[in-house]
Parts: sequence; C-alpha cells; structure tokens
Amino acid sequence: MTRQIIRLTGEDRIEFLQGLVTNDISRGACWTALLTPQGKYLADFLVIPQDDALLLDVDAGLADDLMRRLSMYKLRSKVTIEAIDMPVARGTGPAPEGAIADPRHDALGWRHYGATGDDGTDWDAIRVAHCIPESLIELIPNDTFILEAGFERLHGVDFRKGCYVGQEVTARMKHKTELRKGLTVLAIDGQAPVGTKIVSDGREVGALFTQSGGKAIAHVRFDRLAEGMQADTARLSPLRVDSE
Repeated sequence: MTRQIIRLTGEDRIEFLQGLVTNDISRGACWTALLTPQGKYLADFLVIPQDDALLLDVDAGLADDLMRRLSMYKLRSKVTIEAIDMPVARGTGPAPEGAIADPRHDALGWRHYGATGDDGTDWDAIRVAHCIPESLIELIPNDTFILEAGFERLHGVDFRKGCYVGQEVTARMKHKTELRKGLTVLAIDGQAPVGTKIVSDGREVGALFTQSGGKAIAHVRFDRLAEGMQADTARLSPLRVDSE
C-alpha cells in the first residue's frame, strides 16, 4: 500500500471540498471521489477530520493529479492544500488507540494515521470476497462510473448532500436507468493478467481484474454473464457476491 496524505487547512476547507466530491464530508470520516463534469471517476480517497484540518488519504499514484485539480478549483476559497509526510498503518485485528474504522466496509478493519505497519492481512482476498474496488486497478481515471463500481453499496456517495462535480450524471444513473454493467465477483479457474478481456460465445462480456482464492473481480455486462466465459486461458462463471 503506497498512500499519500494531502492536508487541507483554512476556514473554507469543509465548504470547499463539500462542493466537489461525491460524499457528505460534514458527517465525519468517509470515502469519497472526485469526478469529471461528465460523471467519470478521477480519484477516490478517504477524508479524515483532524483538529483544524482535513486529511485526504489517497493512492500515491493519484496524488499529484488530485492536488492539481483541487488547486484549480480553489479560486478565492480560504484553503491551503499541501502534501505531507504521514504514514498510514492498517489491520483487521484489535484496533490500536487512535485508529479509525475504514468507512467502506467492516471487513477492511482499521486505519491508523501517523503510525506504520500492516498486520499481514490478505487485502486482495478481502477485496475480492466483498467486491471492493482499488484505485488504479478496478477504478480507472476518466473511464469508471462510480455506481458501476459499487460506491453506493460501499458508502462512497450521498444522494442528498446537494451539488458536486459530476452530480447530475451520477443522479441520473441512480434514478433514471438500471445499471446494465458493473463490478461483480466471478468464480475463476486459472489466472489472467489484470485487464484481460472476458469473452463468451465470441462476444465480449467485460474485463478481469483482481483475483484471489478462486474468485475474481470483473467489470461485466450483466446480460452476457454465462457459464464457460474465458479470459485468456482462465475460465470464469457467475458467483454471488459474499453477504455484506
């Protein structure tokens, strides 16, 4: 896990971020995303209130672009945006004092800011079991739609908070259409590289992503799911996602 902490300070920090991201950050620690005006994913991150600041816990590979975009939206807001050197520990065992529960899913345990370490949890196994997407793997900038990636199920979007960038498209997907494609968990026999196309009877079904323990996260067209799907030499079949 390579994470970057971005710290927002200043009297407008909450109002500033609230108008940009998918979740209601006024309620405390949460998972959220910044979208394009067309509703496509740009970055996801945890927001952690701390004293007179907001900490944004983001994949290091997305941090520079996220800072650039936040700075672009800043305009006259009284906000300071800075990357800071702060380690992040995580685990699923007993939580140390000062740790917070991961807001996405109980199975993801806790995170502790300012501490180092990992208790050896098989995070890919947890993510696959509960269909939890990861930045830059299942969540692809300028491509992913967050509702197809499970953000509603994982508490990453609030439909009552008001406007944010990409809100109109996201709301329309929620209220006016039935999702025809999205992330799901499939049974897999074999392995294939992340991003490998899944085909069935000569038709493309979707793409394969994280794999663990005979299961895999895939982005698929739901109406094309069938037995005998193939991703390279791996064989796939439908599998119900583990209970929440």
